[in-house]
Amino acid sequence: MKSIGKTDKGKKRSMNQDMFFVSDTPVGILPNLYIVADGMGGQNAGDVAARFVVERFTELVRVSRERTPIQVIEKAIRQTNEDLIEKAANQKELEGMGTTFVMATLLADNNLLIANIGDSRMYLVNEKITQISQDHSLVAEMVRNGEIRKEEARFHPNKNVVLRAISTQAVVSPDYYLIAVRPGDYALLCSDGLSDMVEEAELLKTVSEYDEVGDIADKLVSMANENGGRDNITLVLLKI
Repeated sequence: MKSIGKTDKGKKRSMNQDMFFVSDTPVGILPNLYIVADGMGGQNAGDVAARFVVERFTELVRVSRERTPIQVIEKAIRQTNEDLIEKAANQKELEGMGTTFVMATLLADNNLLIANIGDSRMYLVNEKITQISQDHSLVAEMVRNGEIRKEEARFHPNKNVVLRAISTQAVVSPDYYLIAVRPGDYALLCSDGLSDMVEEAELLKTVSEYDEVGDIADKLVSMANENGGRDNITLVLLKI
């Protein structure tokens, strides 16, 4: 198993409010752990939210006494959300902050367990590319309801309206996915700074052209910047 995490400020933003975490070794009872978080909020609040959520979640996973991965993840997310609300209650400038959150862990039976809140994504890449996670966003709802086409969603004026996040507004639960993976498959977790800037066909083409995860990650970030770099760009790439 090979993995890499990479983040870039992009060309338009003054700061990077994304955060990632990569561990090929156990974190608590989880055999490995991969996370991407895309912070939201004024000034530096998005940066605070993403960093706090990733650090607090991983800390809770390490010390959890729950007995199954799904129980560990569910309880850690809920506690992290509650702690974020408490943190913001004591600092007015952090009011309204939040972050997307997508994570994956490869279990011993070659199943990948994914949890997702918001519009950061998890793709499975092999002979084709498949978006596993479902975006919790206004335009994704519009696509699912047949109001707009998928091709229109990437540049829709309401693209950044997220309907679910780990935030100071409420305690939320993620969607969970369990998928079988095979040797040679790639799992790609990314913020919308990548998925908005690089079409899925180009993601697939790039993954298939390089052997090393580091080369793939570098190329994907470069492509996102070449296509405009309108947001922070963050990805975690795992090769099974």
